[in-house]
Amino acid sequence: MRILVVEDDVALAAEIQKALENAGFSVDIECDGNSASFTGCTEQYDAAVLDLGLPQRDGLTVLNDWRDAGCQWPVLVLTARNRWSDKVASFGAGADDYLTKPFMLDEVVLRLRAMLRRTAGSATTVLKAGPLEYDITAGRFLLGGQPMQFTAQERKILVYLMHHPNRVLSRSEISEHVYARDLDPDSNTIDVLIGRIRKKLAHTDLLVTERGRGFRLNNQIAT
Repeated sequence: MRILVVEDDVALAAEIQKALENAGFSVDIECDGNSASFTGCTEQYDAAVLDLGLPQRDGLTVLNDWRDAGCQWPVLVLTARNRWSDKVASFGAGADDYLTKPFMLDEVVLRLRAMLRRTAGSATTVLKAGPLEYDITAGRFLLGGQPMQFTAQERKILVYLMHHPNRVLSRSEISEHVYARDLDPDSNTIDVLIGRIRKKLAHTDLLVTERGRGFRLNNQIAT
């Protein structure tokens, strides 16, 4: 899952990026409001972490820009402002959650996972596709009740598929949502990783290739 972090404190932005990447996310960083507005409106993301006190363009304006451009992904506002009026303004502009500084990095990870879970339409912390389960809080895969091991890139792809079951995902869409913008793998890389995931799952009908279209995680098969 690809996350945009907008924070003008470079050191804090680096800490957030490290925590999110350790949790399996791909992360892009912007440090000013103008760049954040443009990037959010032109790139594909699954969620954003947004500071309000930004240079050039404040966070609320950036959030309004994103929503006006049709960006529907969830946004976690991260700020030192703790007044009720700031919270009301943030939620009114389209924020999905609000966290004040100082904070624990683990909480940022947990709140992001919760927002993504709600976006996927799940009320539980466990996503399921046939015999495959993904515990969002623990970041753990189980197949038939047994723990599964995947590489970092395999995990990113499978997590994205788990959040979009039964939907055909093209190679380009998968690439856009699981890799940061400084990485641009070719389509063959995606095919190789999908092949490795399918082999580990050992269920030929669980991860389906739709010829000429992409890949689909089938959550309708019997467990």
